[in-house]
Amino acid sequence: MLALQRRALILDLVRRDGAVRVARLVEQLGVSDMTVRRDLEALARSGSLEKVHGGAVATSKATTGEEPCFEAKTSLESTAKAAVATAAAGLVEPGGVVAVSGGTTAFAVAAALRRIPGLTVVTNSLPVADLLRGRTEEQDAGAPTVLSPAAPRRGRRRSWGPWPTRRSARCAWTS
Repeated sequence: MLALQRRALILDLVRRDGAVRVARLVEQLGVSDMTVRRDLEALARSGSLEKVHGGAVATSKATTGEEPCFEAKTSLESTAKAAVATAAAGLVEPGGVVAVSGGTTAFAVAAALRRIPGLTVVTNSLPVADLLRGRTEEQDAGAPTVLSPAAPRRGRRRSWGPWPTRRSARCAWTS
């Protein structure tokens, strides 16, 4: 594996997990610890990550000005988000009304709420509104009513692919 490929993989791991350890990188990449340390040093010099004792961490958002995209943040702490979603959905009665804000944890909660019949959801989040409206015809009988200034009314649904980021804000209107 070339140095650029190793460094790209290391950056992906840091962005996904928030941190990496030298010992684990040695194991995963099949290279010496000195090779990993040189790679981490090069990435730290470029400002891509911050070296710490025994590994590296993602640079603070305040210094980089970048935030991970929605898709990347959805995969972070997914077990905890699923637990929160299950607990929150357990508090909602069929036919009730709930408000769901934006964010990846709220998105996980919305996924759990889809199973509750006759629910009305008020949201300011387009991904949440799309998730709740994106049901099959068989599911429409118990589909939640979605009230959202972020999403179009009936007949036209905003569909995304992939989730928009600063680099690629793509969406298409479908009927």
